[in-house]
Amino acid sequence: MNPFGLGMYCLADAAKLVRAEPRTIRRWLYGYAYTARRGQERECRQVPPLWSPQYDREELGEAVIGFQDLLELRVVREFVTHGVPLQVVRRCLQTAREVFGSDHPLANHRFVTDGATIFADSLEAEARAGEHDGELLDLRSRQYAFRSIIKDSLYAGIEYENGRARRWYPQPRSRVVVVDPACQFGHPMIESCGVPTAALYSAFLAEGRQKAAVARLFDVSPREVEVAVRFEEQFLQAA
Repeated sequence: MNPFGLGMYCLADAAKLVRAEPRTIRRWLYGYAYTARRGQERECRQVPPLWSPQYDREELGEAVIGFQDLLELRVVREFVTHGVPLQVVRRCLQTAREVFGSDHPLANHRFVTDGATIFADSLEAEARAGEHDGELLDLRSRQYAFRSIIKDSLYAGIEYENGRARRWYPQPRSRVVVVDPACQFGHPMIESCGVPTAALYSAFLAEGRQKAAVARLFDVSPREVEVAVRFEEQFLQAA
């Protein structure tokens, strides 16, 4: 598969960018098996992935994902953080795929405005299925505030083209660092020059933490070095 324009992220880097555990996103994207007791016997059960990643793990020989997967994971993480059962997230994804005709509907611009109905329908369908008890079935006492989950800040910094996410500014207020799947395989970079933030940070450490020296070396401004350093340090803290 040609990775141009898709972006390419190992699970460790993806986990840092979306602030989730690598093990968690591996389970979301590739499924997992577990053992359950049935009477006196134990049986192995398989939980399928939430969706098929943009890259085939068997073809590449390792688990890597694309830019659309990355943005989709951000939304799923937000759902789960707010206590939404994964089965409801699964139903929501399935319905959204059908409505939008997209493999990655949560990264679709329309989901920001149309997703509330999809989410409500998914929640009610899960309750009707009776697969969860008490708190989920009692919809009147357990209302999920969709707007508190899919809030503007979650989509801030994402630019769309024909309704599809095209690039992401993870620090939307400064818009210096960009994640663009068409450049540097989608890894964070300084937009004005295309230099990866990781390269600037490595040089910063090698040059004795002298921002001016790094700025001269890469022909960028000291402010861009400062932004890159701050971004990478936050990135490492998320590890």
